[in-house]
Amino acid sequence: MPVLDGKTAIVTGAGSGIGRASALALGAAGAAVVVADIDAGGGEETASVLTGAGATASFVKADVTDAGDVERMVEYAVATYGSLDAAHNNAGVLGSNAVLTDVDDDEWRRVLELNLTSVYLCMKHEIRAMLAAGKPGSIVNTASFSGLVGVPFAAAYVASKHGVVGLTKAAAIEYGRKGIRVNAVCPGTVNTEMMQDRIAASPKMEEALRNVSPMRRLAEAGEVADAVVWLCSDAASFVNGHALPVDGGAVAQ
Repeated sequence: MPVLDGKTAIVTGAGSGIGRASALALGAAGAAVVVADIDAGGGEETASVLTGAGATASFVKADVTDAGDVERMVEYAVATYGSLDAAHNNAGVLGSNAVLTDVDDDEWRRVLELNLTSVYLCMKHEIRAMLAAGKPGSIVNTASFSGLVGVPFAAAYVASKHGVVGLTKAAAIEYGRKGIRVNAVCPGTVNTEMMQDRIAASPKMEEALRNVSPMRRLAEAGEVADAVVWLCSDAASFVNGHALPVDGGAVAQ
């Protein structure tokens, strides 16, 4: 297992799903974890699980679409734990199922703001903190296999996740020489609360989602979290600007 002893990591959207799994995995690897979420109940629960397991963690309520909240989140990490060494910018939303011509304009703006603008804001302040410390750092953004290929009935989501991949690559090129690596994980269909809600609304969808991958199953959140921890660690010290599919081979088809 990669070792992150003495490092501090922020995880956004850490109150549930992939974010919670990532926070738990980073804590198990030795990092002090700032658990960030707009959902105080879920975020506090994640932090409690971490501290109960002997990890160092605390919760910060943050709306990652609000620049002020994001800046305060990063400042809290540095003030509380002395540094910011890693970040997993994970908060996001699926959006509604619709063909492009039926997408509501407000829905389009909401998905782009939550999935893409939030990553921009987080990276802006995280990178500033890493540069100020003069230390190497690693940032991992949650994109999607939908950020690598086209997927129907999800125009806003697909556009936002392609944007995350592009933003990741641009930042990796700009800051690699400063020792800051920026990568993305691109999960396929993952068995999270968000996905289960979508399946419950349309039970026939589960089989279709399982069939997206040649492995014919959904990923577990922990499988994505393991990739995040690796990318944050020195084990991935020469991996930069990479969009890593964690999709069971979906984009290989």
